[in-house]
Amino acid sequence: MNYDVIVIGAGSMGMAAGYFLSKSGKNTLLLDSFQPPHNKGSHHGETRIIRYAYGEGEEYVPFVLKAKELWKELEQTTGKHLFLQTGVLNVGHKDSAFIQNIISSSKTYSLPIEVMNATQVQDKWSGFSMFEHDLACFEPTSGVIKCEESIKAYQELAESHGATIQTNSRVKSISILNDKVTIKTDDQTYNADALVISAGAWSGELLSMLELDLPLAPVRKTFAWFDANKDIYHSDQFPAYAFDTPNGMYYGFPSIDGAGIKVGRHDGGEQINPNKPLVGFGEVAADEDDLAQFLSAYLPEVGQLKYGRTCMYTLTPDERFIIDRHPNYPNVAIASGFSGHGFKFSSAVGQALSNLIVSGKNDIDLSPFSIKRFSK
Repeated sequence: MNYDVIVIGAGSMGMAAGYFLSKSGKNTLLLDSFQPPHNKGSHHGETRIIRYAYGEGEEYVPFVLKAKELWKELEQTTGKHLFLQTGVLNVGHKDSAFIQNIISSSKTYSLPIEVMNATQVQDKWSGFSMFEHDLACFEPTSGVIKCEESIKAYQELAESHGATIQTNSRVKSISILNDKVTIKTDDQTYNADALVISAGAWSGELLSMLELDLPLAPVRKTFAWFDANKDIYHSDQFPAYAFDTPNGMYYGFPSIDGAGIKVGRHDGGEQINPNKPLVGFGEVAADEDDLAQFLSAYLPEVGQLKYGRTCMYTLTPDERFIIDRHPNYPNVAIASGFSGHGFKFSSAVGQALSNLIVSGKNDIDLSPFSIKRFSK
């Protein structure tokens, strides 16, 4: 079977890429080993934070502002309510790089933030507790994206533009000869003029089939929901949050539709083999304890654990993304290594992947995410 483009990995980035490619007129096939949205990657768990004054570095801001524009476009096109403007409270020591990057990027790009001390935060939201040396940056225009609903929305649009989606279809081999891509699964062989690889924790394995060795490390991550007083923690009056603490980086969400407070730890995690079963939440003793100690210190009114989940991050050494073309095959575009902070960008990443295939260039600078930084 012949296609213009094949996308391997129909999750966050891949499904968006499938939409933009098919919209551009490309006969597009999306392959996924599972049934998106699924719990085998980094896109499940209902919600993700989107913030614009970016603590990880100013180079991300134009990209996330493009993503914001495209999320709004997705809502308008589908009629789905995917973004909740809860605002996001970012907290850390006043000298932390995370907080200083937020303040700096807000000035550079004229983004609205309110810088607050501990007393001001606790006066505004009684559910938070902070230390005197902490500084907070509240970004009122940011909030929460419904991740699984967003992937479904892009799937519907991709299919409406003629894209074919083959699920539960694992790729066994990839070869390129005379600029033609051949992909074999358990029971099919597909051919295409171009290829997108956006397969999360399996990207390294797939890229090795094209003689490309990238430093990608899949790690096990946990997150959980806790009982929460709706009068304090409901999304109508309580923001999403990110805390850079001495014990680690934590993030979370207000109680949405009575689900409870959701919290996870961003840093750390045990490196894993994605082809082996992922150890469930609670099977490691520290899973609940780690989140509970953070809540006890910073959100002390939160109640008991309701349930927890696991997911996988795919880390690069510098925790910056990889969005680039294969150094030896310009008809292969790659998106990987999103290091646990990529979902908010996935609308713009999908468009960028489509642009790399269709024209070879993108209107947002992708050089910070180049493969070349790993060249020896």
